[in-house]
Amino acid sequence: MHDVAKSISNVPTQSTVRPRRRRGLGIAMGLLIAILIFVLGIKALQIGKMMSSPKMMPAVTVTSAPMLSAVGSVSAAQGAVISTELGGTIGEIRFENGAEAKKGDVLVRLDVSQEEALLRSAQAEAELARTDLERARDLAAKKVVSNAELDAAESKVRRLNAVVDQMRSNIAKKTIVAPFDGQLGIRQVNVGQMISAGQQVIALTSLDPVYVDFALPEQHLSKLTKDLEVRVRADALPGREFKGKLTAINSMLDPVTRNVPLQATFENPDHALHPGMFAKVEVMLPETKKTIVIPGSAVSYAPYGDSVFVIEKQKDPKTGRESLVLRQQFVRIGETRGDFVSVTQGLKGGEEVVGTGVFKLRNGMVVTINNDLAPKPELNPNPADT
Repeated sequence: MHDVAKSISNVPTQSTVRPRRRRGLGIAMGLLIAILIFVLGIKALQIGKMMSSPKMMPAVTVTSAPMLSAVGSVSAAQGAVISTELGGTIGEIRFENGAEAKKGDVLVRLDVSQEEALLRSAQAEAELARTDLERARDLAAKKVVSNAELDAAESKVRRLNAVVDQMRSNIAKKTIVAPFDGQLGIRQVNVGQMISAGQQVIALTSLDPVYVDFALPEQHLSKLTKDLEVRVRADALPGREFKGKLTAINSMLDPVTRNVPLQATFENPDHALHPGMFAKVEVMLPETKKTIVIPGSAVSYAPYGDSVFVIEKQKDPKTGRESLVLRQQFVRIGETRGDFVSVTQGLKGGEEVVGTGVFKLRNGMVVTINNDLAPKPELNPNPADT
């Protein structure tokens, strides 16, 4: 009994366990609060430094060529789905899918055994009619037959010759040839297949040159003339730019959209552009003008107006020390190209503006300039895949 009582007395009671747990919980909470205060302090310092050290970018005056932007679609200068004029059975296919074809190349031959037999019969009848005509002419010279019989013999010869020509034409139409140079698609018929007149056989497309069809609003019509330079980029061909000429301006505008349909022609020797491809189009206008250009990240976009923060030097009237102060300047934005935007109103060449982080700034803020980590804007950015 004495040993049992002693062992029981060594077991911690509920009153002694609770203070220990509370002390452990208090220490954990204290460490967590200390960590949060440390992290928040670091972030506050970083934000303060970012707000007080904006990235400066100068407003640069450049000579630019105005351009008109649109989206369009690539189309073939020549393209057709080859079909048959007459029905029949496919006897021979003389091309490979996707191959190049030259004008006049034989693509498909239909079975013409029946037509050839009919042709031989028609030729025999025509030969007999010519022999009868020669006899009729000799007899007419001797006044043995009348002129009416001679005329009938001549008419028969002409009629049978026409039948022979028709049979030859039918045989020729059962040989399908390429009407122009181009690239073949995927055939839609097989050897031994019975096809009807007008059935599609193969697509043939000329890929050099190609057209790009697009449209622009009617207010730009007075600026457009033939032979203007046109540049095209395609999402399927990153990093490539194609240059061509504006070759056609439609005589009628679309009454619904009030756009004028346009067409540009592009050399395509490597067949990179394919009909149906989406294209981003830029029409280069001939005149040039002075333009102020800044990075697009320098603009604070807002419903009441776009603005930038101009960095100016101000002297403290009491201490005489100079400091850099922000002045919010409303601007009017023009065309966009890559990471840059043009400013048509509100800025002067050479003024320094904040390039990034403008949403954290306010008018009259004192700042210092730090361009160590400033991103470099590009005219033709090519961001890495994400």
